[in-house]
Amino acid sequence: MAYHLILLAHGSSDPQWREPFETFHRTLRQRLATPVHLAYMELSEPSLESTVAGLADEGAAELEVLPLFFAAGRHLRKDVPAQIDALRHKHPHVSLTLLPPVGEHPAFVDALATVIAEQAGESSHLGG
Repeated sequence: MAYHLILLAHGSSDPQWREPFETFHRTLRQRLATPVHLAYMELSEPSLESTVAGLADEGAAELEVLPLFFAAGRHLRKDVPAQIDALRHKHPHVSLTLLPPVGEHPAFVDALATVIAEQAGESSHLGG
């Protein structure tokens, strides 16, 4: 398949920090027909660079990077776009798109609100 989705997490040298992302990735791979990959911005492997290079070598034509971040802070405004630009130059035959972070999606906000309501002991549906 020519299209792939890369989930981008910040990264940590602590394997326990990475485990929820790896579990989430495994779950998504079972649920989606789209090839989904997990990469880290820094401090962990697979890095964004190694993931893109591997997919480019396999002939991937279109890659979208979905940041698993709540908001677009400095990393998503500066660091990751710089990484993406460098990767575009290194792999010009691959279309590489940086998507908005998951935290900006309305469904994410709804899901998070539901979790918080449940933790607060509220069983009623959160309405808007």
